Amino acid sequence: MKGARLSDDTVLLPDDDAPPPWPARRVEIGGSMLHVRDTPATRPDAEPAVYVHGLGGSSQNFTDVAGLLAGRFDAQAVDLPGFGYSDPSPRYSIPAFAATLTGYLEHADRGPVHLIGNSLGGSIAVRVAALRPDLIRSLTLISPAMPFLDPRRTAHGPYLPVLALPLADRIFAWGMTRIPVEEMAEQVLAACFGDPRKASAQRRAEAMDEIRLRYTVEHYPSAYLRTLRGLVSSFLRAYLPGRNSMWRLATEITAPTLVIGGLGDRLIDPRVPAQVARAIPDSRLLILPGVGHVAQMEVPRLVARAIVGMLDEISAPAAKPAG
Repeated sequence: MKGARLSDDTVLLPDDDAPPPWPARRVEIGGSMLHVRDTPATRPDAEPAVYVHGLGGSSQNFTDVAGLLAGRFDAQAVDLPGFGYSDPSPRYSIPAFAATLTGYLEHADRGPVHLIGNSLGGSIAVRVAALRPDLIRSLTLISPAMPFLDPRRTAHGPYLPVLALPLADRIFAWGMTRIPVEEMAEQVLAACFGDPRKASAQRRAEAMDEIRLRYTVEHYPSAYLRTLRGLVSSFLRAYLPGRNSMWRLATEITAPTLVIGGLGDRLIDPRVPAQVARAIPDSRLLILPGVGHVAQMEVPRLVARAIVGMLDEISAPAAKPAG
């Protein structure tokens, strides 16, 4: 593990007004429709990249970073099954999500990609990178939801007892309808951002639009709770023998990896990113004071600079030994 390098800010595309969500299309993977947003590259030598969001999020979580990196990446952001505009899935486990993402990478057939995952998307990316290194050029993990011993200490803690109830999804759906969209959006921003004031008016409006969508999608409460249950299950398996331990998989990753964490994270233990970086052999670590769970939304330029810093490092020719 070593410290992350930040590229010079001038290598990024300039900040304009906050861009709207990137254009979308639907792709059939394994008999289900996957919703994908494309951020076209601004240079012909741009390399393929894929962004994967976290629990309850969507491809829109990467709008700003994807725009800033359009000079380096020909990028695609996916809505995971059951979230955003993608179809629901019969299974919501880390292996199931990873199989869908692997199927998409094979379907896209763009060669190895730069894979960027946030939260749940980070744990999915760890599994894909460990099991299919041929599909990955580099890996960026932003607040990856890797196992830690006491998830009750996070903002998800109050939901954990509900997971054991037989009608948990109905209870969760009923609870959602009791909270106005505006209040729900503020709760989401407060949980995900170190400083919710950093969310622009446009991003707040988009968050409310996404929450309205959740209220109208029948499968959403079940998808959310079953995914949370699958995530907690992966935490338990991580400390047992066997191939499904996420920590064991992390040690098998061969791709150059950047791990980013916020000290103001309320959704995972802030110590987790450093633990992830120590587990992955070729890793770089960037810790951001005052930043929450979605650094790519809260401080997109810093995240983009760290990614470019890693790209420049791994593409630089190796120095020849003296003599």
